Amino acid sequence: MTTSEQLTTADLANVANEGERREPEEGAHSTPLLTGEFPAEMRNRWETVQTGFVDDPRVAVQHADELVASAIKKLAESFAEERSRLEQQWSKGNDVSTEDLRQALRRYRSFFHRLLSV
Repeated sequence: MTTSEQLTTADLANVANEGERREPEEGAHSTPLLTGEFPAEMRNRWETVQTGFVDDPRVAVQHADELVASAIKKLAESFAEERSRLEQQWSKGNDVSTEDLRQALRRYRSFFHRLLSV
């Protein structure tokens, strides 16, 4: 990653506001928000960052910030994909049923509670 492409957590949020923490509703999905090879790849990169702390603590902290920013970005992309799938369900116009909308809202609720439990 070149200097001009480096993403930091400061790029993703100007201010971190601490909100109320809620427990997920009963029945909320406990599946990971990030799937596939990504979590394993990120864990491997974290090990490299952590090991690098001994030789250059400042660079290690910078790389840790970039790594966290990458995970947040991936999570945002995951949400955008989920949103796109959900919107396809109700973009049918007048043909969308209340049941379809109820199912979409349930998936949003599940995603929301999973996000808050991170």
